[in-house]
Amino acid sequence: MITVCAFAWVPDFARGQVRDVRVRWALEEAGLPYKTRLLEQGAQDTPEHRAIQPFGQVPVFEEDGLTLFESGAIVLHIGERSEILLPAETGARARATQWLIAALNSIEPHMMTVAGLDAFFADEEWAKLRRPSAEAFLRNRISALSNALGDKPYLDGERFTAGDLMMASVLRILPEADYITGDPRLGPYVARCTARPAFKRALDAQLADFREAA
Repeated sequence: MITVCAFAWVPDFARGQVRDVRVRWALEEAGLPYKTRLLEQGAQDTPEHRAIQPFGQVPVFEEDGLTLFESGAIVLHIGERSEILLPAETGARARATQWLIAALNSIEPHMMTVAGLDAFFADEEWAKLRRPSAEAFLRNRISALSNALGDKPYLDGERFTAGDLMMASVLRILPEADYITGDPRLGPYVARCTARPAFKRALDAQLADFREAA
């Protein structure tokens, strides 16, 4: 049985955003059953957890002696068992991987910069000075992404892949950003991806774990 290690508690604003949702979503798309192992506060810094996740984060994927960390690596690993996530055709498979990495490298760091400024440093003078340029850079990346998506339903055309799973997950980091939700391409794109039953099951499962651990 696959085990996904996740947090038992996070602040309210982070619920539904913790990266184990991405792994749960991939598992739901692939039709692979799993169970969760929840970390109490502080447990991420224990030697036992650091031995399998050196940075003290979640998620961690465990199955038959294999342990993986980093949501992107885990989703790609799951995708090896699901043509929904990684198509069999070589080119389509490579493009799905390309978009997954683009989500993590070209979009997410800039999303997290803006989100972090707002969540943790909004009252700091240095953050007020930094935020306009951070948002301007992010808007530029979002515009480029919108242009790349164009009129296609998904990043590689008609078919949802692991690239869409990761990109939609990243775009959800700023749910109130009008330059995402109001974009005539990206707003419907995120809604389309997150309307998938597998996403809804994944999100519900994470929120249920938080409620049950409270």
